[in-house]
Amino acid sequence: MQSKICKLLNIEYPILQGGMAWIADAALAGAVSEAGGLGIIAGGNAPKEVVQEEIRKIKEMTDKPFAVNIMLLSPFAEDIVDLVCEESVPVVTTGAGNPSKYMERFKAHNIKVIPVVPSVALGTRMEKIGADAVIVEGMEAGGHIGKLTTMSLVPQIVDAVSVPVIAAGGIGDGRGMAAALMLGAEGVQIGTRFLVAEECTVHENYKQKIIKARDIDTVVTCQHFGHPVRAMKNKLTREYDQLEKQELKSDTPDTQKFDELGHGALRKAVVEGDMERGSVMAGQIAGMIKKEETAKEIIESFMQETEEVIHAQIERFR
Repeated sequence: MQSKICKLLNIEYPILQGGMAWIADAALAGAVSEAGGLGIIAGGNAPKEVVQEEIRKIKEMTDKPFAVNIMLLSPFAEDIVDLVCEESVPVVTTGAGNPSKYMERFKAHNIKVIPVVPSVALGTRMEKIGADAVIVEGMEAGGHIGKLTTMSLVPQIVDAVSVPVIAAGGIGDGRGMAAALMLGAEGVQIGTRFLVAEECTVHENYKQKIIKARDIDTVVTCQHFGHPVRAMKNKLTREYDQLEKQELKSDTPDTQKFDELGHGALRKAVVEGDMERGSVMAGQIAGMIKKEETAKEIIESFMQETEEVIHAQIERFR
């Protein structure tokens, strides 16, 4: 299956792996790239030397294209921009901000730039500043989310921009990928499914939490204060809910309490395996995941299922 995304990024399959902070390292990204997708190393809030080490690791693992995700609110964002230019990283995805002030530098170093967008307005703005494509992420996704769903948002942005659109959020198998392609997307970005890839280095407790998940086991925290996040229900999400109810009653809500409650919570989940006080970020498709597989097996199953679904529907309505 070839698409504009495959040609743009020089990859075999139109599948990108999500740039998940603390999770998307060289081990996972390298496996995804080797399997024909686009592996993405997460910059997160990591300093330059940490991200540089991951970039150098992936270059030893594969000669295929890969990307670095830059979280533009990170205190090290400027350093990571310098780094991707110095290391000739072929593709950059961005989130949590506007990459416009860096676009000239990216283009000067032949870096393809693909921002994550949660709305039509931001999608059109990114096209105007020179983005090569956009990742349209619905609120079904894990981690930081917007307010619109993938199903409603993708076709609206497809209609509004001329650059390729990559769908993200709520895509857990070939059926979801086929649906995204029917909505006009040229590819998909997958996060939660890759959490249980054999090459993913998250704590085993995290993987088992995903594998045992039900359809109703994720929740969105901080819907009124700070940045909404979708994660698996646990003691931490219940404390967020209680705090939000408390602060909504206050004439002067203390938003700093939310930052203090979540400080270091993602690391607790990913590294320490704390499934009660850690932030176990995952999308709504967690309930569909039943086993651990290699990145190659995940990508191949996506492609096979997508082809089967599309052909079955063609036959159905012929």
